[in-house]
Formats: sequence, C-alpha cells, structure tokens
Amino acid sequence: MYAQATASKIQLQSDLPQPRLVPAFGGAPLQPVSFFPAGSEIYAQGEKAGALYQVEFGAVRIYRLLADGRRQISAFHLAGETFGFEADATHHFFAEAINATGVRVFRIASGTDMSRELLPLALKGLTRAQEHLLVLGRQNAIERVAAFLLDMAERQGGLRQVELPMSRIDIGDYLGLTIETVSRVFTRLKEKGVIRLLSLRSIEIIKNDALRDMSE
Repeated sequence: MYAQATASKIQLQSDLPQPRLVPAFGGAPLQPVSFFPAGSEIYAQGEKAGALYQVEFGAVRIYRLLADGRRQISAFHLAGETFGFEADATHHFFAEAINATGVRVFRIASGTDMSRELLPLALKGLTRAQEHLLVLGRQNAIERVAAFLLDMAERQGGLRQVELPMSRIDIGDYLGLTIETVSRVFTRLKEKGVIRLLSLRSIEIIKNDALRDMSE
C-alpha cells in the first residue's frame, strides 16, 4: 500500500504544472521524472557533467566533503529550481535528495551551442553563491539564521508559512553553525514572537520586519 501511495504521489506531482526548462531548451526532448528516495545520491563529485537537472518536487542539497571529514553544504534547491550547471566537464560537488524527490534531467547534445540559454543560469548561480558568502561572513548566528529563513520564504513565494525540508544539521552545515546553535536560535526567535514553530520542518513568520532587521 505504501508503494502504491508513493507511486500515486509521484504521478500526481508530475502532472502538476511546474516551471520547466523546455522554453530555454526547445530542441531537447522532455525526459521522464526520475525518483530519488530521501538521502540518495543524484550525482557525485568527480563524475562526468553535461546535464542539467530540474527539481519537480522535493528538495536537493549540494555539498562537498572537506579534508577533515566535515560536510559543507553550498546550496539547497527546491521545486522548480535548476542545478548541475558546471564550468567544465566534471561535477565539483555532490547532489543528494533531501526527501523523496523527483528530478527531470536535460541532456545537451554534443556540439550544440547553448551559450545564450546557459548564461542566465550561470549568472543566477553566481548571484546565489555570492549571497551565501555574505551570509557566512556575518558574525552573529541570529543574523545567519534570519537571512536563511528570509531567503527560504522568498523562494516559496513570500508566504508566511515556510517549509523547511532540510534538517537542523543541514541548516548548520549550510550556515557554518553547529546543530545546537541552530536549535538555540530557532528557540530564541520563537520566544521573541518572531516565528512560530509549526513542526520540525515548518515555521510561520510572525514578524517579517523584525526578522529582516535581524538579518542586516
């Protein structure tokens, strides 16, 4: 029954209208959605690149393992977002499904000039990387978490209720904080009435202006 329900969910999600790369890659055939269970690898660091990936549902983390074994998450990608763009022929990071995730793969034919289509994706990725560096450069843990929550809210349409598919450990590895620090900041924001903790993976922003002030 579980497998049947999961299959029904995948089909339902696949039928929903989603932002697609089709307008940008009109000549590329529409590929079926590939399903990745929570924690499964989409591609590994060092593997051959050459495809673009779009999240149909679920969420993806992009990370690298440091020499001492620690994990540094460089990005999260949500439904409708594209990832996997590389400047050369190999992947420099790992891509992993955070939860049950559907991904559509677009493969570019060899010799095809896609520079005009790829440039906006490259610039968007560069902007997100720069914004992430600015967040990491902040000394205060509250500033980092507040900036992260505002970014997640913006990427989900600016709604008060924000879904957080990633764990507190993931957030810590993204913001350069320990899980204990992340949990303390969430509790402090709750006590100040800035957010409401609806569940481990969902919050409601009560005081958006206050959260924005904390992020600056």
